[in-house]
Amino acid sequence: MRGGGNPSDGHRGRAPGGPPPGERTPAPRHPVGRPCRSNYHPVAGEEQPIEHRVWFEVEPAPALKRLVPPSVAVLGPGRGANPYEGIAAAQAVIATARIPYGEDQFSSAPGLAAVCRAGAGYDNVDVEAATKRGIAVCNTPDSPTVSTAEHAAALLLAAAKRIIQSGNRLRNACGDYYERHEAVELDGKTLGLAGFGRIARRVAETGSALGMKPLAYDPYLDDADFPPSVERASSFEEMLARSDAVSVHVPSTPENDRMFDAAAFALMKPGAVFVNAARGRLVDHGALLETLDSGRLFGAGLDATDPEPLDPGHPLLHRPDVTVTPHVASSTPESRARTFEAALAQALTVLEGRRPSHLVNPSVWNRLQARITGQVLR
Repeated sequence: MRGGGNPSDGHRGRAPGGPPPGERTPAPRHPVGRPCRSNYHPVAGEEQPIEHRVWFEVEPAPALKRLVPPSVAVLGPGRGANPYEGIAAAQAVIATARIPYGEDQFSSAPGLAAVCRAGAGYDNVDVEAATKRGIAVCNTPDSPTVSTAEHAAALLLAAAKRIIQSGNRLRNACGDYYERHEAVELDGKTLGLAGFGRIARRVAETGSALGMKPLAYDPYLDDADFPPSVERASSFEEMLARSDAVSVHVPSTPENDRMFDAAAFALMKPGAVFVNAARGRLVDHGALLETLDSGRLFGAGLDATDPEPLDPGHPLLHRPDVTVTPHVASSTPESRARTFEAALAQALTVLEGRRPSHLVNPSVWNRLQARITGQVLR
């Protein structure tokens, strides 16, 4: 594996820090505002003053909007051709993975102090540009773990048992169901894990419950980070060659771009199952199709593709040996509520001048905290 450590899997990944050596620290901007009185309980009939302005990329559902304190002005979302409409007034942004955040957005919002990803991955946020401008980038790596791991396990089972194909045969009254059914028994088989962060660990537990033997590769972890139930692979190539099923849990970085290419698929066992619920850019879909056509892979389960969503005519959507879902692994009511609440908490923590628990660019903090609290930088 050309890279490990998975921001999209809640791994303690390496993120770009402050300005490059020799560059001057950008001048401080105006203070963000007064600390948010998050524990303030207004008297009935009393109007609580607005203290912070938070821009939401997506309109919060009514149940989630109730979690926003009265002291927070809800801005956004963008409309029509301008998905960033209203961001200029924001002090914090609650972002999804749908649109990019970079220099254009940061320069248009002079009071912006934080971009908080409602999710684990932050590959759509230019961390280096944010750091140069003194903007904190936060994520919520714990929130989607359960739902995403469950979905990855569901894709593994759907692909291994050809669930979609069998159901289609029944709907089409094909007959000979038992004789024509194809499936892989997973008990006793090796489950390869590319990356071993939060989601991968939970997938390993599910695999173990199915009688599988987890084999994980992650170059950024120590031996002590692998529990006795999970064997550590010495290389990416070893993990591929020994696994009967491979589940992907690494970040989308330039180093990892298309890491699952023709050469990687050629190393996998004949009849193996491939699962990707991480990021679509990790996989060369042309190579995946060719490997499936050759019969080397038994099947694949994908929640992440490139692009997203796939065009309805894409060949991956019309194969009996592939199950594709449109990047919805973390979309459960429980996960959405956890993620929204965690992202909002990270934003308000920053605006209160306190260091957030999941700060992607820690080198920004002293400078940003001074700006927030109105101190003079020296």
